[in-house]
Amino acid sequence: MEEHTPAPRGNNLKLAAVQAAPVFLNKAATTQKVCSLILEAGKNGADVIGFPESFIPGHPGWVEVLPLSTGPAQSLFCRLFNESVEVPGPEVEAIQAACQEANIYAVVGITERRPGTTGTLYNTQLIIGRDGTLLHKHQKYVPTVGERLVHAPGGTGSKASAKTDFGCLSGLICGENGNPLAQYSLSLDYPVVHVASWPPHFAPGVEVQDAIQAITRGLAVSLSCFVINSVAAVDEGAIEAYGVNDEIRKFLRSEQTKRRATIVGLGGVVIAGPFVEAQEGILYAEVDTGSVVAAKYALDYAGHYNRPELFAHHFKQFFDLA
Repeated sequence: MEEHTPAPRGNNLKLAAVQAAPVFLNKAATTQKVCSLILEAGKNGADVIGFPESFIPGHPGWVEVLPLSTGPAQSLFCRLFNESVEVPGPEVEAIQAACQEANIYAVVGITERRPGTTGTLYNTQLIIGRDGTLLHKHQKYVPTVGERLVHAPGGTGSKASAKTDFGCLSGLICGENGNPLAQYSLSLDYPVVHVASWPPHFAPGVEVQDAIQAITRGLAVSLSCFVINSVAAVDEGAIEAYGVNDEIRKFLRSEQTKRRATIVGLGGVVIAGPFVEAQEGILYAEVDTGSVVAAKYALDYAGHYNRPELFAHHFKQFFDLA
């Protein structure tokens, strides 16, 4: 990643949250879709656009519904590996060019492949600047549940943010948005806008929207920032790929009816979304970034409203193991 010191700008900012389905396990077509959405958001005056988890080439949702030792799961992993993204690579270059043309910051979820190998994938977010610069790459700290057979633990360290012309832009993936240590680490960078990237579904009986609202409304409060919730949708390609029986197909069809993308303002108030009907599209919200300073007046968890020295002893066991 290149060093990037953006010029300062005013307080007004337009945020964009994507709710869409990838072209499942097709990185070329999904990259084209990402670029089209970036250009659309740019034409509508957006400054920041967030994309769902593992959007290119699609989240491995089969880990929630298929036995992972079966042939179908292994076959889907092989397809995912062959369609995954290398960084740097042509897919990343295309997204960078779209950001430059649209004059927009983008946080894009990908499944990342180790370059030149035949194994090992990561659940990754890319932060790309208005000028097309790759500002930061964040790999998910710990893959969640069945993802652990598909994705390796992240190796990019604690940092999950980048400097921009409006301040700090951060991002986390799915469940790690609720990780207290990840939240505290982000707070030290004082994010103004945070992108939370989410998959199209969890396991049957677990509602994605409940997790999104519970986690990110609190996150907006604790970080005193604006949160873009970008959520994937289920398309026919995913249903065809892992809807192997009537029960799974019925579940996936029900997930197609959900409306989950939102934008959360300071104090945990939802200021945009969800859509009135189940659909693909982009949600927008205009915000005043200057208001984040007033929000820190009472609660600055990275500064005056914390006592990290009182809690340091909790980590001694980890240091001793190291």
